[in-house]
Amino acid sequence: MHKSKAPEMIDHSRRRIVGAAAMTFAAATELGLNAPAKAAASWTNQATASAIQAAQRSFGSLRQVNAGALSVGYAELGPADGAPVILLHGWPYDIHTYVDVAPLLAAKGHRVIVPYLRGYGATRFLSDEAMRNGQQSALAGDAIALMDALGIERATIAGCDWGARTANVVAALWPERCKAIVSVSGYLIGNQQVGTLPLPPKAELQWWYQYYFATDRGRAGYEKYTRDFAKLIWQLASPQWNFDDATFERSAVAFDNPDHVSIVIHNYRWRLGLAEGEPKYDDLEKRLAQGPVITVPAITLEGDANGAPHPDASSYAKKFSGRYSHRLISGGIGHNLPQEAPREFADAVIEVDRY
Repeated sequence: MHKSKAPEMIDHSRRRIVGAAAMTFAAATELGLNAPAKAAASWTNQATASAIQAAQRSFGSLRQVNAGALSVGYAELGPADGAPVILLHGWPYDIHTYVDVAPLLAAKGHRVIVPYLRGYGATRFLSDEAMRNGQQSALAGDAIALMDALGIERATIAGCDWGARTANVVAALWPERCKAIVSVSGYLIGNQQVGTLPLPPKAELQWWYQYYFATDRGRAGYEKYTRDFAKLIWQLASPQWNFDDATFERSAVAFDNPDHVSIVIHNYRWRLGLAEGEPKYDDLEKRLAQGPVITVPAITLEGDANGAPHPDASSYAKKFSGRYSHRLISGGIGHNLPQEAPREFADAVIEVDRY
């Protein structure tokens, strides 16, 4: 699946176009997107401009590349010939999960790629007709497509929340493309059949938002109160993380992506078997439903104050058959571990890449 063709990309920090709307439209034009006029026009919206500007302030630049079904917005730090590391965020977060991790890795000589997932920030579908699909194998396919577009044959992949699950899936399905992984909360590969099984009441309570999203009211509520909803999840998932309004807003602009609500709702409904995936992923999902063992080197991390639902480390240790270690990060560290404990996360990436 690897392509040696040089990627076509744009570095938004080098644009000299007056006005954010003009800048984003020019980006689409320069990339030569073969999308309908409506999709091309979406590049001019303020949501894209705000996400780009936030990323530029934090990472210095934001690039764009066509990869599979998407035009992916991503930050890149470090030497172009460095050992590649891909950092994947989750919900409801964005690339700023790694705003302090990426420079640490770049300083150690890594080529660091931090993409917006589908439905976030500057990442856009190339076609209006594409299904807004949030299933796990689609997100993993996006990671492989991005690697192909950037000419990366093999990378260390690290993530938390959706990003950790994506790292798990890539390692399980395409181990030849994955040198090693760092995964917050361990083994997170999903299974729709398991998702239909009831849990004890206290465990079900932790998943309240998933059941809310299963309803029309839940979709409407998330669409109307996206920022309020995301901030509540931040507070519940990381109860001891004293983030300020500016830190939250820096990430929240990524949720203004026009596909964000559709991707989030589909992701959680698909897990419960309430929404269909795409047939082209059926074979991959059948393999994932078997709970495949991850053979590449892995380090799993957990925060001592993670308020989000997460498995006990003892329950998944045997899912990693290669060189493996687990670490509990103390000090009131919650769910968004890379942003709350960037040094510890970066150290894990550096170590596992040397395994």
